[in-house]
Amino acid sequence: MNIKIQSIKFDADKKLLDFIEKKASKLDRFFDGIIDAEVFLRLENSQDMENKIVEFRIKVPGGDLFAERKARTFEEATDLCLDALKTQVKKYKEKLRGV
Repeated sequence: MNIKIQSIKFDADKKLLDFIEKKASKLDRFFDGIIDAEVFLRLENSQDMENKIVEFRIKVPGGDLFAERKARTFEEATDLCLDALKTQVKKYKEKLRGV
């Protein structure tokens, strides 16, 4: 799976990028038909402590799966997104099987 990570209006450090790639690559365990993934990292301009936004778009045959989460850290938001995507991938796989 090819993973593209874009940080919008800031530069993400190598440690964060490695963390996201490592976590996202685990989605292959649930469905091996994932074509590629796009990750967008944004900082929301607000006084709220939960101002880190992570958006995941995963391309699968026949469509896209998407999750967006907001949290205090990018790592936490990434974990939340991947939990949501894990569920979506499992449902998509069941749909393909006709269950």
